[in-house]
Order: sequence, then C-alpha cells, then structure tokens
Amino acid sequence: MFSADIDMDKTSWITPFKKQCFVTAGVSLNLASHGLVMGFAAILLPQLALPNSLIPIDDVSGSWIASILGFALVAGNFIVPSIMAKFGRRTANLVSIAPMIIGWFCILTASSITTLLIARFLQGLSMGMSSSLGPVLIGEYTSPKNRGAFLTIISLSIATGVLFVHTLGLYFTWQITALVIVFIVFGDLLIVIYSPESPSWLADQGRYDECREVFKWLRGNAEDDELEKMIESSKIIREAKALTEESGSFCKRLKRNIAYVNTTLRKKEFYKPIFIMIHIYTLGQWSGANLLAAYTLKIFTNIVGTGTNISLMIIILDIQRLISNSVALFVIRKVKRRTMLFATVSINLFAFLVTAAYTYFKSQNMLPYDHPFIGILLIHTHMFSIATGTVPLPFIIAGELFPLEYRSLAGGLSVLFLSSNLFITVKTAPYLFSSVGIYGAYLLYAGVVGYCLVVVLWLLPETKDRTLLEIENEFRGQPLSPEELKSTQSLTSFKHFNMDRRCSSPVI
Repeated sequence: MFSADIDMDKTSWITPFKKQCFVTAGVSLNLASHGLVMGFAAILLPQLALPNSLIPIDDVSGSWIASILGFALVAGNFIVPSIMAKFGRRTANLVSIAPMIIGWFCILTASSITTLLIARFLQGLSMGMSSSLGPVLIGEYTSPKNRGAFLTIISLSIATGVLFVHTLGLYFTWQITALVIVFIVFGDLLIVIYSPESPSWLADQGRYDECREVFKWLRGNAEDDELEKMIESSKIIREAKALTEESGSFCKRLKRNIAYVNTTLRKKEFYKPIFIMIHIYTLGQWSGANLLAAYTLKIFTNIVGTGTNISLMIIILDIQRLISNSVALFVIRKVKRRTMLFATVSINLFAFLVTAAYTYFKSQNMLPYDHPFIGILLIHTHMFSIATGTVPLPFIIAGELFPLEYRSLAGGLSVLFLSSNLFITVKTAPYLFSSVGIYGAYLLYAGVVGYCLVVVLWLLPETKDRTLLEIENEFRGQPLSPEELKSTQSLTSFKHFNMDRRCSSPVI
C-alpha cells in the first residue's frame, strides 16, 4: 500500500512537510481522545446526577467514573512497549485505537454504572497506549526543525477535544455526544491505516531499504546525513546482537543478558531521561489540566460563584485553551524548551497560590472587594499556563529525550507516573475540595509542581533543534564509538528469547 504512495512525490505540491502533517494528524487525533474522554466526564457526571437520570450516581461512583482512567492507563503503559518494539509503531497505533472505539460503543449502550466503568477503563487503556506511543512516533516521523511544533499539536488536539465535547454537551445528551465522537475516532483509524511505519523502527529491524524509502518520503533529500547515521548505528548494534545470540549455550547467553540489563540500568542515557520524565509527567498531571477538564463546573462554582452563566464561562475557557495552545505552537519554534518550561510553570504556580489566597479570604469574608471577574481571571490565568506549557511540554520533551535503543521501554516506564498521578489527582479532587477547600488543594498542587520544576530544571538538557542522536550523546557524555556500539544490545530484545529451550521460566 505504501509503495503506491511514494508516487505522490511526483506531485510537486505534496511536500515532505505536508506528508509529516498527514502522519502527525493520525497520531494527534488519537491523542485528542484524551481531551474527549476527560472532557466527557464534565458532561456525563452532571447529567447522571439529575433526579430523572437513566443511571443514578453519587459522589463516590462519580469519582470512580472520572478517575478509573488512571488504572487503565497503567495497563496500557505495560502493553504498548512490547507492541512498539516487536510489531512497529504504526501497528501499536492501530491497536491503541481499538479499545477507544469499543469504549465509546459501550457508553452508547450503557444502562448501569458497571458498563460505564468498563467503557471508561477501555478508553483509559487506549489513552495509556497512545501516551507512550504518540510522542515517540511524532519524534521519529518529523524533522528536528519542525518536531517541537508537531509535538505541540498534541496539546492543541487535546484542547480541541475538550472544547468539542463540552460544546456538544451544552446541546445534546451524553449518548448523542458519544455517538458523534465515534465518527471522529473512525476518521483517525483511516488516517493511521494509510500512514507509513516509523523509519527508526524499520532501521532497528534491519529493513534498511524500506527505512530509506519511508524516510525520504517523509523528509525529502535534505536530511540524508541523519538517515545514514541512524542506519549505520543500527547495523552495528544488530551485528553485535547477532554475534551474542549465536555464541554459547542459551543459559550462558541468558547470564550475559542479565549482566547487560544490570549494566544498562546504570547507564546515564537510560535512567536520566526516565527520571526527568517522571518529574515532568508528575508536574503535568498536578498542574491542574485534568481538574479543569473533569471538574470544570465544580471549580467555577467554588471560585467564581453561581452568579454568572457558568456554561458560557466553561466554553469561553475552552476557547482560550485552544487559542493558547495555538500560540504555543508558534512560540515553541522560537523559544528554548527550558526557558518555556520555567516561564509557563512559574505562571502556573502564581495562579495556584493567588487562587488559594483568594478563595481562602473569600471563604472567611475577609476580602475588601470582590467581583466574579477576579475568579474568572484567575481561572483563565491558570488555563493559560496549562495550555502553553504544562500540557504541551511533557509531550514535546518525551518525543525528544529517550534514546532509540530504549525508547519503547523507557517511554512506557516513565508514562506509568503520568497514569498514576492522573488517577491520584482526579480521584482525590472531590475529597480535597470538600475537606480542605479549593485553597488547601491548590496549595498542595503548588508544592508538588514547584518541587518537580526544581528537579527538571536541574537535570534537563536543552533539546530544541537538536537531533535525537545528539540529545542521546549529551546524556551519555560522549558519542559511542563503533566498538562501544558493538558491545551493546537492545534491551527490549531480551523479552523475546525462546524460554522453552533449556530454562523453564523467564527472568524478565
């Protein structure tokens, strides 16, 4: 199928950039489901809480419907690395869409809380897979000069998803809203079907002719140097793996593999990106993005009050998020990653602290002057920091940080903290709001975000406009020589040994 697409190069107006836009659209629409799923909770829960609801719920069941995504994300994180490594990024992308479609159909036919929980679990499973896969695939598809902008589209897609589902929820029931979303997911499926495999994965599999074909289709002829370096490194590593697997008995090879795993775990290029991304993902989840998507009505009611048209305010907030994401799309091409991270997270901390102070003094009737506009401005400031920094930057940095050899495994391990923190923040938010108030919860969030920012700024190298190999070499301290490359093997390959030969149980 893809070989026929190569003929499109004869059409001059179909540039490599447009091809990168096409393949990125398939990944971004998949990740837009994050916004659709999270935003759907803000539509579903208030409608189910009505007296004549088809499925009556209380606060406990409502919080589980909103937060069960976190459990499912963990499962998706574990599933996708092996699929990415063994069957390819494109196949993993197709697999990740399936539970999302099934989940929306389950919601369409739901008549009980159990069915809704199953549906949300399936959707969370898909989100967990795409969270690990999306940044990696975009990072491998796109040119270094455009990579930051393309990765920013992830957050733009999520923001569009939230705005779309919130707007639909104003006019339609949650069942009709789910039906419309099913058609969007099917459209994403078609784009992914007609997208090529990642050239990096093809090189890792030794399919060099296909790798060159896809790379030139995506990038043109201006980046041949990166292509040849990638293929050269892959050949050396594959040669070393072949020699290792052919020499000695199976158990001896297994011992060498265990020793290699122990060595790998101590490598800076393996553990440092994971440690950094753990803190970046934690920062992103505690910055308030999911709270403003899932508990929008409750937050507006607590901060602004009930004297305004809250439904309209929610739509305006979603539009501001979309505009801010669009601004970030252009700013990220000009501003360094570390600078943008520091600026936007500082605004996020400011919004948390000032909102905490405002709501506390408001609850104690200690404000000399109050107006709904103050609360609205604080929420919009908070959303601006999220849309321009704490949502897009984790995806951007994740697409740039991990070395090719460990990309599937490292991405999956670090995204575990995305899923666990998503569950913690969404599940505990109603309890925190009722027990310590908005001000207490926001102070807690500010403390976590502030700690993560300090760690990240201490360890994160600048990645803007650098190739993935250059970033990997900086973590390592120096480029690997051919001799050093030959002494390494892909960590993910250890999972695929035939354990039935002489040893009965797997080690990894």
